[in-house]
Amino acid sequence: MIITKQKQIKDILKYLENQKNVFLVGCGECSTTCKTGGVDDIKKIKDLLEKEGKVVTGYSVPEAPCIASKVKMELAKNRKQIESSDAILVMACGLGIQSVKENLRSDKPVHVGCDTLFMGAIDSNGVFLEKCSACGDCVLELTGLICPITRCPKSLLNGPCGGQDKGKCEVDKLRDCTWILIYNELKKQNRLDLLKQIKPPKDHSKATKPREVRI
Repeated sequence: MIITKQKQIKDILKYLENQKNVFLVGCGECSTTCKTGGVDDIKKIKDLLEKEGKVVTGYSVPEAPCIASKVKMELAKNRKQIESSDAILVMACGLGIQSVKENLRSDKPVHVGCDTLFMGAIDSNGVFLEKCSACGDCVLELTGLICPITRCPKSLLNGPCGGQDKGKCEVDKLRDCTWILIYNELKKQNRLDLLKQIKPPKDHSKATKPREVRI
């Protein structure tokens, strides 16, 4: 899941400073879960914009705006409302925003309504947690399914460092040392031998951006 947060309304209004008529696009998946671009969130943004004198010509919440076929379908359904707008405001992650722009088939300006934070999971308490950095060279098999690249502030591939104290991280005293967590998990699995395998430096060429995968 891509974790997002809404930009402050003052920033959004600045983007729309010279544009009165606005069409809104949300996201039916990640941004809905994050409460940044679902139907209810779009309606709240609509009310805020209208209080500031903007005219919202309509809105759409594609199931997944990052998928070209889905966003094309939604944009086509709302062609008249989009044509009557001066700009498009997208309440989704950076992927969704760029997808809307690329599939709009119009030169109308597209504005950003959310900040994209990280790729995360949701725990049982509803907390969004960053657990993967999509580095392209996964080591989870060797680390008890705990990612040291993401969860260790130093991204150490061989740990723990000398700074851990009683299982806590020297960078953040309230945070459990990731490599102590890895040790404990591997111990439960009876796989401590994996810690003896020195992992080579990360091959950053696998994360060279922009990446592309063809199916």
